Amino acid sequence: MQIRVINPNTTQGMTDTIGTAAQGIAAPGTVITATQPAHGPVSIESHFDEAISAVGVLEEVMAGERDGVDAYIIACFGDPGLLAARELTRAPVIGIAEAAFHMAALISTRFSVVTTLGRTGIIAEHLLEQYGFRHHCRRVRAAEIPVLDLEDDADAALSRIIDEGRRARDEDGIGAIVLGCGGMADLTDEIGEAVGLPVVEGVTAAVKLTEALVGLGLGTSKHGDLAFPRPKSFTGEFKRFSNLQPVR
Repeated sequence: MQIRVINPNTTQGMTDTIGTAAQGIAAPGTVITATQPAHGPVSIESHFDEAISAVGVLEEVMAGERDGVDAYIIACFGDPGLLAARELTRAPVIGIAEAAFHMAALISTRFSVVTTLGRTGIIAEHLLEQYGFRHHCRRVRAAEIPVLDLEDDADAALSRIIDEGRRARDEDGIGAIVLGCGGMADLTDEIGEAVGLPVVEGVTAAVKLTEALVGLGLGTSKHGDLAFPRPKSFTGEFKRFSNLQPVR
């Protein structure tokens, strides 16, 4: 089974962290390839960043189709380009926020999300509504750390996340915590030990859900809105997308 884990930002260190965490949880025989776009933001912390990064995500999916990839994971908690990516392939495509919410709801009746910045927490709230998990989430909390601090000032960032996790445990009446950033993929054990609650991290959760879908022989439906995009002309720098045809 070949799973392509796409880090939608262009920071190689974060891609490496995500890839290592994904391979570490994968079943024997599952091959993880962690990739990132050639162009785009170094971190994703706004709607604008997400919109720009989505094009790179789609290009990575198109490359994966040519390589015969079995499934895809979008490893940013905003799930940028998720539905558009599903249009391009019959393979399963899972976003890490979507995966984490599902897993947390299976092990607790209430959970809180601990993310990086307050403004990205609002994006997480939108996704909770969209995916139908708003009732399960008590609160979206921000440690107020820039995403790249997870790479550049890791110890301080971890301390802030643990502090916010403890506040969630003590104040929110929850049974589990969801980590709200792909860059936290390697922090699950340390945070869980410090906070004393189950901690769900989206990259690793997505790997196990993806393996299950592939094992069940389930792929993205090509009926309705997730059918392949209709071929048409594009202009300017997007001319390369003109008359796009499905690879398989």
